[in-house]
Amino acid sequence: MRSEVVRESIELLSTGIEVLAALIIVGAIVHGIGRYAFHRATKVRDAYPLLKEKIGKGLLLGLEFLIAADIIRTVTLDPTFRNIVELGLLVIIRTFLSWSIVVEIEGHWPWKTDVRTNRKE
Repeated sequence: MRSEVVRESIELLSTGIEVLAALIIVGAIVHGIGRYAFHRATKVRDAYPLLKEKIGKGLLLGLEFLIAADIIRTVTLDPTFRNIVELGLLVIIRTFLSWSIVVEIEGHWPWKTDVRTNRKE
């Protein structure tokens, strides 16, 4: 009985983290679009790059929360070999997505020198 309560609590916790991740992503999109509209109305020159950066950062944070929820669920509830392999694949895919988003935002690989500022980021 006690293990059932713990199991349900962990499941609820990981689901809550997933919901939080979705809210972060949606919030970043809504906030980014609002800022973009404001910047366009006030004739800000770099409105689109600012929109990409805002949405990209929201996606990155949301992906981090989704990975955390998956780790909590897999490691604590059902650490079978198959589930751990699935978790590893999810982490690899989400890591690739994160790197792609970073490249899209910054315009270069993280280990490369930023040609605009001539310094390592």
